[in-house]
Order: sequence, then C-alpha cells, then structure tokens
Amino acid sequence: MTDERRLTTRQGHPVYDNQNQRTVGARGPATLENYHFLEKVSHFDRERIPERVVHARGAVAFGTFEATGRWGDEPIERFTRAKVFKTGKVTDLAIRLSTVIGGRDSSETARDPRGFAVKFYTEDGNWDLVGNNLGIFFIRDAIKFPDVIHSLKPDPVTFRQEPARIFDFMSQTPESMHMLVNLFSPRGIPADYRHMQGFGVNTYKWVNSEGETKLVKYHWLPQQGVKSMTEEDAANIQAGDLGHASKDLYDAIESGDYPKWDLYVQMMDDHDHPELDFDPLDDTKVWPEEVFEPKHVGTMTLNRNVDDHHNQNEQIAFGTGVLVDGLDFSDDKMLVGRTFSYSDTQRYRVGPNYLQLPVNSPKHARPQTNQRGGEMSYHIDLADGQNPHVNYEPSTMGGLHEAAKPASSQAYGPEIVGRLTRERIPRTNDYAQAGERFRLMEDWERDDLVKNFVANISEATREVQERMVWHFFLCEDELGERVGEGLGITVDDVRGLAPLETQTLNEEELRRLENLGKNGPRDVEGHTMTHCVPNEHVVVERS
Repeated sequence: MTDERRLTTRQGHPVYDNQNQRTVGARGPATLENYHFLEKVSHFDRERIPERVVHARGAVAFGTFEATGRWGDEPIERFTRAKVFKTGKVTDLAIRLSTVIGGRDSSETARDPRGFAVKFYTEDGNWDLVGNNLGIFFIRDAIKFPDVIHSLKPDPVTFRQEPARIFDFMSQTPESMHMLVNLFSPRGIPADYRHMQGFGVNTYKWVNSEGETKLVKYHWLPQQGVKSMTEEDAANIQAGDLGHASKDLYDAIESGDYPKWDLYVQMMDDHDHPELDFDPLDDTKVWPEEVFEPKHVGTMTLNRNVDDHHNQNEQIAFGTGVLVDGLDFSDDKMLVGRTFSYSDTQRYRVGPNYLQLPVNSPKHARPQTNQRGGEMSYHIDLADGQNPHVNYEPSTMGGLHEAAKPASSQAYGPEIVGRLTRERIPRTNDYAQAGERFRLMEDWERDDLVKNFVANISEATREVQERMVWHFFLCEDELGERVGEGLGITVDDVRGLAPLETQTLNEEELRRLENLGKNGPRDVEGHTMTHCVPNEHVVVERS
C-alpha cells in the first residue's frame, strides 16, 4: 500500500494500529486517553440526524420484571446485592426491540441482528441491559465498531447495501465468523419480536454485600418459543408489510396476549480462566452451558404499549453504562467502548438533557445533581432544602453532598497489573464456536445458511470469495465444502492461502489448516448453547 493511502486521524496523525485500543495489558481495561478511538467513535456517533445511526427502526413496550430471588436454587444474595433481583421484587420496565442497519422506515424482515434493550426503573435508579438476539457480535474491540457498521450500511456512493462490501470487511475479520454463521442462518430473520431470544452479549459482573465478584452473562428466553423465517418467507411478508413485527407486538399486547421472557444468568469466577480455549470477556464467544449452566432469576411480562411514538420510542435512550449497585462492568473491550458511545450518541441525537425526558428518567429514585443548563433543559435537579445558589460540591452553604458509602464500597475484584499496550487478546480462537454452531443447527437451518452465504458472497470479488471459503473450512469442513461448491471454489483453490497479518492461529487451528478439507466434524456431543434452543420454521405463503 502506498504512503499516500495511509490511514490517519483528522489531525493528520498516522494510525499505526486500527485494530486494538490502548489498554493495560492485552485484556484491558481500556484507558481514557485513547485519542484515536475517542475521535473515531465520537465522529461515528454523529453521522446521522435525527434518527439513530443504528437501531433506527424499533418497537417499544412497557411491562414488569418479577424476580425469583434465587439463581437457580441458590439465594441471589450470595452473588449480588442488586435489589432488582430480591425475592418477589416487581420492577417496572421499558423494552425496545429493533433492527440494526436499516433506517427508520426500513423493513422489519431484513436479515439483521435485532436489538434487545431493556430499561429497568429500579428503586436505586435505572438499569439498562442492552444486547441483541444472537448472543454474540461481529467484533471484540470497540475501535472496530465504526468499521463493521460502515461495511453493513449502504455504500456511500450508490447508497445500496452491497454484499461485496460486507464480505470484503468480514473476510479480513476472522472473529466475525461466529456471528456470520448465526446471522445468515434463519435466526438472522426472526419471525417477529415476540418469538426471538435476547442476550446481554457483553460480560458483566455481579457484586455481593461482601464485595465478592462474579462474571455473568444474561439470556432472555421467550415463553412463546423461538420462530424464524427463511429469506423466501420474509420476502412474502415484506411484499405486504414493512412493519409486521411492530404490529404483531402491538396487537398482542392490545388483545391481552402479553408476551413473556424468562431471564437466565450464566456465572463464572472473576478471573481470566486460563483453562478455557477462549477469553470469557470476548463478545464473539458464548460460554458453554454444560460448564456454566444458565439459571433462572426472573420473568419479564410486557403489558402496555406506548402512548406516543415520538416521546416514548424515538426519544427513549439506552446505555450500557447505566448500572445500579450490585451490578458492575467487566473489562470487556466492547463493553468499555459501548459505554462511552451509547451515552455520547444520546447527548448528540436527543440532546444534553435527554435524561430529563419522562421515558428516560428514573421512576423511583429522584435525580439530584449539580448539572445546569444545556439545550432543552426544563427543570433543575434540586433536592428538598437544597440551596439553589450552590451548584458545586463540596460546600458549607446547603449544597448537595456525597452519599454515605456502603460497607462494601472498598476495592473489589481481581487486581489488574499490566503495561499500556494496543494488542489483541491472546486467546482469539475465532473458528471453533462457529463450527460448533453449524453442527448444532437443524438440517433446514444449515441448508438455508449455505444458500444465503452462496447468494451473497457470490457478489464479492474472487479474492474475497476464496478467503471466505478458507475461513469456513477452518470453522467446519462441511461448511467450507458446501459454500465452496456453490461458488465454484475447491479446497485446492484455497489451501495455499496464509493467515491474515492481523491473526495468529492456535495449535488446533494450525492443525486444521494443515489438514484443510480432511478434518472430520467437530465433536459437539453434549455441547449446548442457549441460542441453539429449538427454532420453529415459520412458512409464509405469498398471498
């Protein structure tokens, strides 16, 4: 590549590493002086007005979450002091279910991840759990978020979503294989919002009253069952309705057929788990359920629709940084980046006082801040008896003061030691779970996946087609063979391809590369994944 085409920041600084944030050690945490990352994501957050850059089309509903007070059979207090999970606790909530890439008036039958964002109005303030319906993501470092979304968005010249652009990026991003195997299967087109799963995707922490921490992942399972469509089924619906999923959810609630989801939580000890072949903070991975069993903690019921689309849908705002006491962040590199990006987006799109809007403000905890002014401010967060002249802290003149620290507010969790660096996590293992997911699919899902891959990848250049087939052989020989056959590419055509400059293969991957096309199916006996629950094929006849 010539020097004239080198990547720089808007300040003209050469970008020497566009793959990794600056972190303390390879696993994080990330540091705030990531100028390249902050500039890149801040600009990305401001690319569209006024609709959302991503998740522009969605449906909002309201309901409640009732906690069991237990994690499986064990008292929840052993693991978290969060009051939202106490026995019998009923918490009001709002949920927004959405597509990702399309605009506000796009089709809800698009092949696309679905957003699954829940806002709990707890007594300690709001908790937002923001995820998707597929349980994983395309990338593991938030510095790549603008890139992956740009590849999925319409071409900046033709303004059409182009598979050639999508797979050009994905062919150079091995960590995306797991997501692609999910997205291009029928689960990439849920039948509607009521019949899809939800996942927190990122790894979070629970903290108990003694300050002990656990790593956790969240899973929403619909009591209505899981239902998906093939592309042909989706086309038959789209021929008559672009908003079938929003309508289905609205009509069900209006008729009293309230949809429900059970919340399950996976848990593991709070350390780096060297015994695993992946990093538990990697959001391109799922945790094997036979090792880390998801256990039931409560049920969500949706029982009320919006009163006004603009105020309660267009202006509802979520953020991964919105946690309450007893819930905390892990050092997941995507989570750190999302936590900045989501709130920054809302301040730009809705305004600096977006948290004063009724749909976003806490219901049971009164905001009392020293923040003043800004666009569209319509009240002041004053406490009873607060001196309105004092908008700073500390003060001796009747201003706000710090809350009393809980007994367990001292340092908790593992000690983090490392040098500042910009590196990939050591255990990438980009192919194993993608192959396992393929083997765990039902026959009709595998057939549809191959068909979709062939149809879309065929629009890419020959170089990209060969690289994608090479990746698929490393995931699972059958997948590589079937997609290659559809594209007219054999294992001999791709056997000589070398790993990308940005990837390092582990021993298993090197063995599979050496025996490309000669590897048997991966052993998935006894292996389970929450996102591999039975998936009903919804057949839609064209009227």
